[in-house]
Amino acid sequence: MSRGGKLAPEVNRALFVKNLSYNVTPDELFELFGKFGPVRQIRQGMANNTKGTVFVVYEDVMDAKQACDKLNGFNFQNRYLVVLYHQPEKMQRSKEDLAERQENLEKLKKEHGID
Repeated sequence: MSRGGKLAPEVNRALFVKNLSYNVTPDELFELFGKFGPVRQIRQGMANNTKGTVFVVYEDVMDAKQACDKLNGFNFQNRYLVVLYHQPEKMQRSKEDLAERQENLEKLKKEHGID
C-alpha cells in the first residue's frame, strides 16, 4: 500500500499475465493464482497473437494486489512471469498512438520517396 493507506490508482481486481508457457493448463493457473484468494475468472489467450497470456480476475482487489506483488518475476514452469494490472484505457491509447505513428511513417515515406 502507498502512504495514507490508499491503493495506487492502477490497482484493480483484474491482472494481465504474460510470458506463460503455451502448454500451461487452466487447472495449473487456478492452482497458482488461487493461492492468493478466490479467483472469479481466468481467460487464457488461444490465438497466435495471445498465446502465453491470461487475464486473471479476483473477487477482492487486495488478493489481486498480493498476487501481482508476489508473482511478477516469479519463475513458473521455467519462465519468469510478467504480471500487470489490467488497464484497458491504456491499451486503447496505445492502439491509437500506434495508428497515429503508422500514419506519420507513411507520410514520411512518401515525402522521402521510400517504398
